[in-house]
Amino acid sequence: MVESALGAGVVAAGLDWIVPDWPAATRICALSTTRNGRAGAAFDAARDQPPFASAREELMRWLPAEPIWLAQVHGTAICDADQARVRAASDLPVADAAVARVPGVVCVVRSADCLPVLMCDRQGRVVAAAHAGWRGLAAGVLEATLVAMRAAPTDVCVWLGPAIGPRAFEVGADVLDAHCAADPGAAEYFQPLRSGKWFADLYALARRRLARVGVTTIHGGGRCTLTERETFHSYRRDGATAGRMATLIWIAGT
Repeated sequence: MVESALGAGVVAAGLDWIVPDWPAATRICALSTTRNGRAGAAFDAARDQPPFASAREELMRWLPAEPIWLAQVHGTAICDADQARVRAASDLPVADAAVARVPGVVCVVRSADCLPVLMCDRQGRVVAAAHAGWRGLAAGVLEATLVAMRAAPTDVCVWLGPAIGPRAFEVGADVLDAHCAADPGAAEYFQPLRSGKWFADLYALARRRLARVGVTTIHGGGRCTLTERETFHSYRRDGATAGRMATLIWIAGT
């Protein structure tokens, strides 16, 4: 299997990067980086200068082409990665998800607490990567990505990448209200903490939204970018100095 070979290669290289364990077609390749490179080197998918100068070089070892990087704005715009061109950092497609059907086109999102979500159809004909922070999730970025894939929801496999966990994501009433405005049942995934504050479960909220539109195959979740300090970057923990992980998906060439 293509994915098994990718996973074996990552392990052999001494990387703690994550290759999703999900029932994707054999031609689907997916990968999520951590804060760690080889031999204890720092890895940050948002930087390419010392001490991270080797980050792009390391990432490109595993990919068939330069990823279609996005200017992420916590919205619901979807990039057609097949039509996009690799651009300068100052001129990236403004979107929070990308969809591809052409083999070798790499969809990618960057995150450091927000939820990265990978999707593919069971036949391996279309793939997508979505950036689902609480704003984008409440606004419908996952539903918009499914529409752009043009695949039946019951025919889609989903993997939830590393995000801030349900006992670490402290939010206010604005987040609760945003998620419950159109779906009062979402309140189940907000645990009261103190007056005006809750713990929000991004993973459960994403699963609920996906299930409500008919997606039945959802894997991943269960990690916490904030508390797993040695493995993940976290904006909540490290503030403006936080790096980013990259979560990527593509269709292998035939």
